[in-house]
Amino acid sequence: MGEQVSDGGRKTAKAARTAAAAGPASAKKAAPARKTPAKKATAEKATAEKAAAKKSAGKKAAADKAAPARKPAAKKASAKSAKKAATAKSSAALKKAPAPRKQVVAPKKATASVPAAPAKTVAAHPQGESRTALVRRARRINRELAEVYPYAHPELDFENPFQLVVATVLSAQTTDLRVNQTTPALFAKYPAPEDLAAADPEEVEEILRPTGFFRAKTKSVIGLSKALVEQFGGEVPGRLEDLVKLPGVGRKTAFVVLGNAFGRPGITVDTHFQRLVRRWKWTDETDPDKIEAAVGALFPKSDWTDLSHHVIWHGRRICHARKPACGACPIAPLCPAYGEGETDPEKAKKLLKYEKAGQPGQRLKPPQAYLDAGGRPAPPLGAG
Repeated sequence: MGEQVSDGGRKTAKAARTAAAAGPASAKKAAPARKTPAKKATAEKATAEKAAAKKSAGKKAAADKAAPARKPAAKKASAKSAKKAATAKSSAALKKAPAPRKQVVAPKKATASVPAAPAKTVAAHPQGESRTALVRRARRINRELAEVYPYAHPELDFENPFQLVVATVLSAQTTDLRVNQTTPALFAKYPAPEDLAAADPEEVEEILRPTGFFRAKTKSVIGLSKALVEQFGGEVPGRLEDLVKLPGVGRKTAFVVLGNAFGRPGITVDTHFQRLVRRWKWTDETDPDKIEAAVGALFPKSDWTDLSHHVIWHGRRICHARKPACGACPIAPLCPAYGEGETDPEKAKKLLKYEKAGQPGQRLKPPQAYLDAGGRPAPPLGAG
């Protein structure tokens, strides 16, 4: 019995040692391993970084997904801004640009005796008109005026070149009518250059007083008479370069004498002529010599003298300086200045002068053609 206990005790002790030796490994295998604090922190950090990266990737993907939707809105806003800027620029340009001048179109054709009603549409301004178109329009105006004034003539009474040159000098700053009423007494007393050259200035001044500026005019007519006697044998020269050497004689006076006393073409640029050719846009020049050259280039030289008569007659009878009778103008369709004057036909008719209004003309002794056309001679000085 005692021996058995001893063996059993040894087995029990051996088993205990074996269990003690195997115990840690078994416990390690059975229970999950515990992480140390350092390893645990590293693992948590890695997990946090991974979560942050995943979150960032999610945000980027969402942003990329939303970007196409926002892009058109931005593009639309940009287009709207550009359109607004363009509108503002256009408005500024419109404000800066001057308002176009309103033009009225002339009636198709009117005559001084039977005026037509004016049209109410806008007329095309000849600005930018070609040279060819200008020449055609200018010549057509002259043809129309030739039909209206077929009896046009110089409106100074004269019987010879000497009387014409003296009368033309006296016509400065006064009307041809006043000159025509004054020269009969002058030529009755001083019929030739020799007579006027030897005249008493005070006596001549008294005769010329009604013409205005009579002292200066007396000096001019006596001076040119002396020049004719001393330089040209008492004869009026027929050359431009000789005529302009006479006291009181300029290019205008010289062309009046050359065209009407010698039959040599010339353009007479008086105040009426200057006004009308600018209204008709034949030239923008203001200097008489430049006007003469510009207008002369539009017409054949053979037309120059009659052209001067037509334009001057129209300026005195219809196309007045202050208030043109546009409603009674026969060349209204060709005039770019139509509408500057009275366009109502009945009111315009009251603005007409001389024979167009049934009144006397400027000459005491007009040509027969003028009388045949219904013109009336002017009364002498002091009559009526």
